Amino acid sequence: MSDDTPSSRTPKDAHYAKLRRAHRERTRGPLPADSRKKPSPRPGKPGPADRVRLYGIHTVEAALGNRERVLHRLYATRNALNRLEIDEANPPCPLEIVEPRFLDSELGSDAVHQGVMLEADPLRAKRLSDLGTSDLILVLDQVTDPHNVGALLRSAVAFGAGAVVTTSRHSPQESGVLAKSASGALEFIPYIQITNLADALNEIAELGFQTIGLDSEGAGELEPALSGTRIALVLGSEGKGLRQKTRETVSVLTRLEMPGAIRSLNVSNAAAVALYAARRFMGSAQRG
Repeated sequence: MSDDTPSSRTPKDAHYAKLRRAHRERTRGPLPADSRKKPSPRPGKPGPADRVRLYGIHTVEAALGNRERVLHRLYATRNALNRLEIDEANPPCPLEIVEPRFLDSELGSDAVHQGVMLEADPLRAKRLSDLGTSDLILVLDQVTDPHNVGALLRSAVAFGAGAVVTTSRHSPQESGVLAKSASGALEFIPYIQITNLADALNEIAELGFQTIGLDSEGAGELEPALSGTRIALVLGSEGKGLRQKTRETVSVLTRLEMPGAIRSLNVSNAAAVALYAARRFMGSAQRG
């Protein structure tokens, strides 16, 4: 069951209002003639395989508001179109009105599409040079589950992190599942994929970041180890944790102290706790 039915819209969705404003800005100019035609009663064949299919209200709404997204075609039910507050006569890209069963057949019965699917190009690949003035980032060591990485992206945006850095191998590529799990966060934060993690950590350190590995074998707790004005939190996959080379490369290896009967957390939950601790430390340092 979706947690985003029409009756469940609450003030927590207010931050998506700026996406609607961005969408309106994007659609002020004239559209190509074919995109203003009356939608076909029968949906067309989806586009090339190199496009990504984004689905879900928040995911699509965020993508429509992202000027870096190259949009191709929007498939939506009339109910979803109303929820997205899109004018059928002036859509942000070619639009087809469809029935839910069409989206079920295209995306599979497990996809919680909420009546909308957007075909778009993948986002432009980002590099470490795109970190800019970021003071807090997440670095992932072979976290492979797209649901986990999506949740990590969402937490990173929530705590004001500047990027999520991961390896190009043994990590998920941009996809509908990743974007849906991120609930729009993929549009707000660079998802940087690098070739060699140890080399990237050295480069990140040279940029002034304290690289802090989180591992159950860390000698000390996270909070006392926090220092400096730029922090990179490094997390490994569930089960394996950080690889040996990564442990040797980070500035310091720490752990989250958990006094309860369960001594480990899902990687996305551990990241949220670590991001909260790091952001509180940085806020205190600024006030001090």
